[in-house]
Amino acid sequence: MPNSEPTPPGVPQKAMQVLIVTGLSGSGKSTAIHVLEDLGFYCIDNLPVTLIPRFLELCANSEEPINRVALGIDLRERVSLREYPAVLADLRQRGHRIEILYLEAADEVLVRRFSETRRPHPAARGGGILQGIRSERERLTGLRELADQVIDTSAHTVHELRDHLQRRLARVSPDASLLVSVESFGYKYGVPTDADVMLDVRFLPNPFFVEELRAKSGMDPEVAAFVRQRPETTRFLAQVSDLLESTLPLYVREGKSYLTLAVGCTGGRHRSVVVAEELKNRLAAWGYRVQVRHRDLQR
Repeated sequence: MPNSEPTPPGVPQKAMQVLIVTGLSGSGKSTAIHVLEDLGFYCIDNLPVTLIPRFLELCANSEEPINRVALGIDLRERVSLREYPAVLADLRQRGHRIEILYLEAADEVLVRRFSETRRPHPAARGGGILQGIRSERERLTGLRELADQVIDTSAHTVHELRDHLQRRLARVSPDASLLVSVESFGYKYGVPTDADVMLDVRFLPNPFFVEELRAKSGMDPEVAAFVRQRPETTRFLAQVSDLLESTLPLYVREGKSYLTLAVGCTGGRHRSVVVAEELKNRLAAWGYRVQVRHRDLQR
């Protein structure tokens, strides 16, 4: 792979994109690593924290360019987990773009997954699976607090998780500052667990109660016009726009690379879809990278 010559003292090291994949055992970290490999990341699992700076030096001096690296981290690190904040802060000071992806799932989901695979939980230490899950969750609290993205995989099968991660990670770009993902949803089907900002638009007049609009969706011009032309919608969008214009630059300043903005109505087919599309257009006009997903549109 790379040659063994270190970067000479005083010479700046080539800046790289480094994605740390961590989280609870059974939450899908291996799947995430495989997705990242498919996306062109050079992936290493369970690299000791003390070796990360040296590994990046080797990548910087590689004969073939390596500028996107994904590192899998879990409880196998044990004692050195507490060293991560200092090491990652030092790497950021050297100019590397560091992002932490943390995967988790509900206790009962993880218990079922381990029971189905009949694998022992790495943190159980002779106890039961649930005891191991709770112990691991507690020990990884520090890494979770540092995470740029937290993804709850409770509702996903293996295939659904892979598709979800491909959507979330495919837009990870070495020169991008902030990707805003706008997601509409219906409260009757549950709230998105990975939302950073959540907006409730159930106060807006509901097209569902208009006979000629009920079977349509927020993607239809008639429904969009019905929602947008209401004065309460105009006021709401103006207030949300002011909020986003003032806060998104602060997320960028703090180094956040991905933000999920969820918009919910009752069924996720009318009001939330219209508002999500309008916010997508405004964010794009401001120069942000933006993608939109209508979770419950087909229900």
